[in-house]
Amino acid sequence: MERFVVTAPPARNRSKTALYVTPLDRVTEFGGELHEDGGKLFCTCCNVVLNHVRKSAISDHLKSKTHTKRKAEFEEQNVRKKQRPLTASLQCNSTAQTESQCYFVKMCLEANIPLEKADRPAVRAFLPPHVKNGGSRSKSDQLRRAYLPDGV
Repeated sequence: MERFVVTAPPARNRSKTALYVTPLDRVTEFGGELHEDGGKLFCTCCNVVLNHVRKSAISDHLKSKTHTKRKAEFEEQNVRKKQRPLTASLQCNSTAQTESQCYFVKMCLEANIPLEKADRPAVRAFLPPHVKNGGSRSKSDQLRRAYLPDGV
């Protein structure tokens, strides 16, 4: 009787994702079109973040029309502008004033407060008595130029 009993094959939970692949592994695998920064995989030509876990997503992106078009434009310009994560872009210098300005910009970005709000008279009047070195806060255009990358 045991010969005629049909048993289901063991269920395999095979996902299509590579669990132990890092963005740096994908950079070495696909060559110079990709770069890694801050644990994320970027396409150098298109300036977009790619999913490093799925190899098919990377190869589909590299075969896409928009990538080939942007790659041609990128090679014409010969300018290597690599997108970086915001945390890497906001590296502070060592002086106390610069660190204070940098932390102020980070706080505004994380709270979704436009930097232009720091130029309002009410904010300018509030900062000096309540914040150390609050009266020496730069204007929003200076903060943007000094502490934010070009694309933000």
